[in-house]
Order: sequence, then C-alpha cells, then structure tokens
Amino acid sequence: MKRLVVKVGSAVLSEQNRIAKDRMQNLVDFIAELKGRYEVILVSSGAVAAGYTELKLDKKILANKQALASIGQPILMNKYKKMFEHHDVIPAQILVTAANFNTHEESQKAKDTIETLLMHNVVPIINENDATATEELVLGDNDQLSAYAAYHFGADMLVILSDIDAYYDKDPRSYSDAKIRAHVESITAEELSCEVTPNHSFATGGIVTKLKAADFLLKRNGSMFLASGFDLSDIRSFLMNDTHVGGTLFQAHTL
Repeated sequence: MKRLVVKVGSAVLSEQNRIAKDRMQNLVDFIAELKGRYEVILVSSGAVAAGYTELKLDKKILANKQALASIGQPILMNKYKKMFEHHDVIPAQILVTAANFNTHEESQKAKDTIETLLMHNVVPIINENDATATEELVLGDNDQLSAYAAYHFGADMLVILSDIDAYYDKDPRSYSDAKIRAHVESITAEELSCEVTPNHSFATGGIVTKLKAADFLLKRNGSMFLASGFDLSDIRSFLMNDTHVGGTLFQAHTL
C-alpha cells in the first residue's frame, strides 16, 4: 500500500478567526476515503487559529502566537478526534521540530512511532511544536515540515492542500491569462528566491514555501502534488481515479 503525507494549511482550516468546521470535516472524510487505498499521515496547521477562538491575542507578536498555538493544539486535536470517530478511525498527535530530522537516529525514532501507528490503522497527525519552535514559527512553515516528513517517513508522495490550487506560470491574482503548470520537473533558483506572500492572517507561507518543499523532494527523487483544499475534487480525481484534472504534480518524471 502506498504512503501519503497530506498537508493542510491554516488558510483551509480557518475562516473569520475560527476553525472552518465544514472544510475540516471534508478533509477528514477524504482522508477516511483515502485510507482504503493508501497509508495516510496528516500534517495539520490550524493550532494558532484554534487558540485564537479562546483568547484574542495579537498574532503578530511571537510570544502571543506561541501561546495561541499551545492553547489551540488540544482544541484542534479534539475536533479531529470527534470527526474521525464517525469513520472508526483513531487519530494520534505527534509534535516535532526541525531537530527531529537533524540526524538519522532522531528521525528513526519518530519513524518507528509512525510505523507503529500506521500498522494499527491510526492516522498520525503531525504539527510543529509551535510553543517552543521559534525558528519554525518565524519561517513558520509546515510546508517544509511536511516535505521532511514525506522524505524521512518513507512516503511515496506529499500532497499539499492549500488556498493555492496549483502552480501558475504567473500570479493568477494579478494576471487573468495566468495558466496552470500541470507538471513541473524542476524548480529554478529564481523561483525559490521570490518573496514569501501568504494570503491569510494565520498563514505563514505562500507559494514559495511550497516550491521549496517540492524542490527538497525533487532533489531526493520524491514527488509532490499541490491542489486546492477548498474543493477536493482535483486531488480526489488524481489519487482515487488516477486522473489529473487540476492541480500541479511536481515529479522528475510522470507516474
């Protein structure tokens, strides 16, 4: 059975300073569907947004953002637990930092836990340890984390579900004639050096962090698929029907 890491961003999971329950439910239902065909590891943002529902702190201040993450993480996991219960699926929380991937020994410890959970049909839900991982919060970036997870935990593909539905040849918000790049085999240094432009108050990335994640995997013979997290039809077509309708596949050669 192939293994996927599915990463979902804050822009998808939150709306108007609260958790977007319908989109979260759609995600959980989709993961339950995927589990009939794949092993699934979920990398989930959304802890800061969940924390903000309980305590209105200024998210621009790092200490506040860390505090919101620590408040929100159990809230987020509780919501996942209740939603997965309908599918008789147990979720598990795994909090990591970049340090967990610094050495083979450290990453192997985390992988052993992941393997045990998957063996027992549990969905591991990974998040960065926002309460202490200052560097990750400033660069804030579960896109990178999900790429590391895909590589170190032996996934066949990373799937990023975002408010960005694909990689375009130019910014679709500025150019009406922007076209989707359906298949990307390599990423240039120029593309990787563009300014990070997150579109959402709880987001910390943008297209560049997704390109960096894709580049990390491409250089290690891995692959990534970028698709909308608002409308899951493109990723469902690709993963369940083997049909590439929308979204962007980053892979050195086609499947």
